Amino acid sequence: MNRKIVIVGGVAGGATAAARIRRLDEEAEIIVFERSGYVSYANCGLPYYIGDVITDQEELTLATPESFFSRFRIDMKVNHEVTAINTERKTVSVKNLNTGEEFEESYDKLLLSPGAKPTQPKLPGLGIDKLFTLRTVEDTLKIKEYINKHKPKSVVLAGGGFIGLELAENLRDIGMDVTIVQRPKQLMNPFDADMAAIIHSQMRKHGVKLALGYNVEGFEEEEKGVKVLLSGREPLHADMAVLAIGVTPDTVLAKEAGLELGIKGSIVVNQRMETSVADIYAVGDAVQVKNYVTGEDALISLAGPANKQGRIAADNICGGDSRYMGSQGSSVIKVFDMTAAVTGINETHAIKSGLNTDTVILSPMNHAGYYPGGRVMTMKVVFEKDSYRLLGAQIIGFEGVDKRIDVIAAAIHAGMKATELKDLDLAYAPPYSSAKDPVNMVGFMIDNIANGIMKQWHLADMEKLTGNDSVTLLDTRTKKEFDSGHIEGFINIPLDELRERLEEIEKGKPVYVMCQSGLRSYIATRILEGRGYAAYNFSGGYRYYDMVINDRELIEREYACGMDK
Repeated sequence: MNRKIVIVGGVAGGATAAARIRRLDEEAEIIVFERSGYVSYANCGLPYYIGDVITDQEELTLATPESFFSRFRIDMKVNHEVTAINTERKTVSVKNLNTGEEFEESYDKLLLSPGAKPTQPKLPGLGIDKLFTLRTVEDTLKIKEYINKHKPKSVVLAGGGFIGLELAENLRDIGMDVTIVQRPKQLMNPFDADMAAIIHSQMRKHGVKLALGYNVEGFEEEEKGVKVLLSGREPLHADMAVLAIGVTPDTVLAKEAGLELGIKGSIVVNQRMETSVADIYAVGDAVQVKNYVTGEDALISLAGPANKQGRIAADNICGGDSRYMGSQGSSVIKVFDMTAAVTGINETHAIKSGLNTDTVILSPMNHAGYYPGGRVMTMKVVFEKDSYRLLGAQIIGFEGVDKRIDVIAAAIHAGMKATELKDLDLAYAPPYSSAKDPVNMVGFMIDNIANGIMKQWHLADMEKLTGNDSVTLLDTRTKKEFDSGHIEGFINIPLDELRERLEEIEKGKPVYVMCQSGLRSYIATRILEGRGYAAYNFSGGYRYYDMVINDRELIEREYACGMDK
């Protein structure tokens, strides 16, 4: 007797599972119920259709019910909503949203892939015509139709995550005035605040206004637009608004069926993607997973993990024994002409998890410096002290960011130590890299720390060191660089003059050294250590310090200005 598999929800997890089941079992009966009109579409491409980067609506659709049936003989029923699960009878209740017809469908195995829905807190004004969310193709077409018809000139985006940033870029590119409101005082929470400063600078450079540190308290429709109500400051006015403050697992079905739930009502599954009820599996944005780095329960809503989970569930439905080992949160985003990428956990998360951590910050070129067109990227790598276990990385720059983050993501998955990055044999040619790739450089730096060759100090140490007479603060940049901007209390001795001017540095005091990027100051610490001084290298350099401090001051100034209005 052939098995009957019912899948609730298409897109990444459900559609992947359906195709994989067919490849493993030619005889199984497979039915997919999808509430929307699209069974497999490119969620991540939706903002780019709004911004006219993708101009053909059909390009958003990865597969149609017809193409799925033609190739896989899978019955894809779009505009069909599963309204209930009867776990005892092993049936699902289904409503045809086009005709209103309701019926029951039996299953031998059931796979839930309901995804997540835009988070909509209980705020006044939800549901007004000029307020949108973006999650489905239908949402995208609704926004695009509104823009084409009404030609709005301004928009407020509530939320500064992936969708908020992608929408901001695309709406700016079609000429709209864009303001992002975000409750934390930074965009993109997967990044630490210091690294987010680079993203903030890029957004401002392209005309995106940032209102960081404000709660959205509601919306009011106006004759010519929408009023966005904020805590502690006057409302913002725009022609339209988009609520993009994150997503919430869409698990009403699972809850009503009595499945065990976890964080934010997500579905609890084991490594085989099995739920607490026999013969029911779940995948995608609706499930609780393990953070691969910390082992903590987590919600990580990304397409890559959803696809892998769909494949794993399919294997197990078909009698295999595949396991999902957890999510690292590896992701990348285009920020106008810049690229920002992250994998593993950031420093903030590591500290909250009770891990004893350290970081290195460096600013290498994306390829050989002598080859034309090289550009600087900023890398921050987080590792565990003593064990030197790799915990995470954040990289922001231009060309070559994505390949470096993928190398580090693979290293984390493989359980490599941070010091072992120095041993990786990575491809080199002048247009693509340097003989010592930026990833190798991370390994060299951390290896120096492990061997006591380099001692660091960080931005968090600055306050207790400035004005402290028991230490010497040394800036080893050129006089021209120093005169163009420096930190009060630092003396300036250019690196190439250091050996001849050592008498200017008091013996017996530890020396805290800085340069533009961290390289010259590291060399200075080696000179000083060799002459009997205790010397510490500033992680990131003055360029990093100036960027972060300027961003903090700008956010506080903008915040204070908004609060005063």
